[in-house]
Amino acid sequence: MQSMVNLVVYFSYWPIAGNFGLNTNLLETNLINLSVVLGLLIYFGKGVLNNLLSNRKQTILSTINDAEERYNEATDKLNQARIRLERAQIKADEIRVNGLSQIEREKRELINAADEDSKRLEDSKNATIRFEEQRAIEQVRQQVSRLALERALEALNKRLNNELHSRVIDYHIGLLRAMESTTN
Repeated sequence: MQSMVNLVVYFSYWPIAGNFGLNTNLLETNLINLSVVLGLLIYFGKGVLNNLLSNRKQTILSTINDAEERYNEATDKLNQARIRLERAQIKADEIRVNGLSQIEREKRELINAADEDSKRLEDSKNATIRFEEQRAIEQVRQQVSRLALERALEALNKRLNNELHSRVIDYHIGLLRAMESTTN
């Protein structure tokens, strides 16, 4: 920087040039003025430009790092979500398979229970029919026996007279005496 100040001071004492000033018209400027202006810009602007570029670079790098971190986090969350989805699908498949097997098992059990109930009802029906048949047969027997007895009594009453009655009584008394003599 000291050399730049010396150059500016040196130009101010230059008798031919007169007073020192900046000419902004590029066509009228000379090479020395341009080199001085560019040199000053480069010297003083270098630190500012480096600082600005460095800050911008750090900002961009931090933004990129943040974006990469968010991308990695999002990728991790996506992978975790996929894993959870796969687990949920596996669990849903297991539940579906278990449900279908449970339905089939319960269906078989219901069919077996219905078959057993049907057999029990059939057995009960058959037992009831047999009971009713036996009861009807017994009623018919009783009626036949009663009718036969009534007819026999009726026939006996028609044929029975005193003489026949005395013979039957004598016959039975004789049987009783014979039984009594065999037991003694």
